[in-house]
Amino acid sequence: MRARSLPVDRIAGTVRAPGDKSCSHRAVMMAAVADGESTVTGLLEGEDVLNTAKAVKALGAQVARTGLGAWTIVGVGERGFSAPAGDIDFGNSGTGARLMMGLVGGHDVTARFTGDASLSSRPMERVLKPLREMGVSAETAAGGRLPAVIRGGKLKAIRYAPPEASAQVKSAIILAGLRAEGITVVEEKEATRDHTERMLRAFGVEVDVEERVEGGPIVSIRGGQLLRAIKGASVAGDPSSAAFAAAMTLIAGEGEASVTSMLDNRTRTGFFDAAKEMGASLRVEGDGQATGEETVQVVVLPSRLKGITLDPALVPSMIDELPIFAVLASFAEGKTRVTGAAELRVKESDRIKAICAMLAVNGVEVEELPDGFIVTGLGARGVPGGGLVEARHDHRIAMSALVMGSAAKHSVSVDDIAMIATSYPEFFDHMATLGASVQKDGQ
Repeated sequence: MRARSLPVDRIAGTVRAPGDKSCSHRAVMMAAVADGESTVTGLLEGEDVLNTAKAVKALGAQVARTGLGAWTIVGVGERGFSAPAGDIDFGNSGTGARLMMGLVGGHDVTARFTGDASLSSRPMERVLKPLREMGVSAETAAGGRLPAVIRGGKLKAIRYAPPEASAQVKSAIILAGLRAEGITVVEEKEATRDHTERMLRAFGVEVDVEERVEGGPIVSIRGGQLLRAIKGASVAGDPSSAAFAAAMTLIAGEGEASVTSMLDNRTRTGFFDAAKEMGASLRVEGDGQATGEETVQVVVLPSRLKGITLDPALVPSMIDELPIFAVLASFAEGKTRVTGAAELRVKESDRIKAICAMLAVNGVEVEELPDGFIVTGLGARGVPGGGLVEARHDHRIAMSALVMGSAAKHSVSVDDIAMIATSYPEFFDHMATLGASVQKDGQ
């Protein structure tokens, strides 16, 4: 289904950040292997997380939805997962597939992982290489891609330094390490999101994190620890989703918007740090707590933005927000340069190419770099718009383009919006609440 976003003058209102997808995946997985019954609230009910819920159910956990974002999960505990009756389909979720490879690897089962066309084109070897070193057997399609047959069993601990900054690789190794013999250690090149470490602690597991002056943290976990079920586990709101409402307000002509219940984690808030450097008017207020995470409310005002050279050290903490950051750069004065983001090449799409195409078709000058891009901003309300953006099966490209249309001179269209439901089911409702005008095919 196509959609187009029309220019509007004012963005205002309050929305609650939807449950964080990364935390939602992890809450489901950890409850599924815990001893006892966990109750989880605030869970993101997008297709990606629902596929993870189906996966753990197929592996023997008891999973039941009890209300909006509320789930009860009875974990398999010490007995471990049981073999699934059929393939486990992760749809479009790289997080679900890669983390579950590590989790399943520690159990004496065989499971065949599949996914949609987009996921099946994405590399899995970066996760499977260390898992094989631990003793996991993995057979993949050509190029280390799905479908993949994972055979778990008795694992040995390893010490591993991932060549790239990847929370998915780190998390897969840590989750496999739960049932490995010995102490599993991951030496990070740069700090990445630490939701796995935080949530494991909430489920009663000891995780050691050693901060270093140079390089990222060293994370270690002792094998043989059993997770304890949690009553009333809550999932914090997603900064990656909150970034769309914030960006739409920053480039608006007038108004004020607030996003509540967003998790406040230094490994995830790089977008807001970068926006402040561009001159964004936003403030952060304490808002509460969720399982292993602090939460905040972000209040945003329309702002005159200036182009910046993004500090590559911020990239890991805003890797998913770079498409919407590129939209901000389009409405800034001057050039914005992004480097150190080669990871974008292996997301749902080649996001560097997708970002550059999105901007170019809407009249913004952009230069593609091997590991990033340079945007020549056109200032407030200066983006021509009028283009048709190819989403390339990528939800973040589709949503970023629709945000761009809210402040461009002419409407911005997207060729396919179906995949938005994978990460942000409330996206269109939230846009409408804040005053955006989006027309879908047939409307």
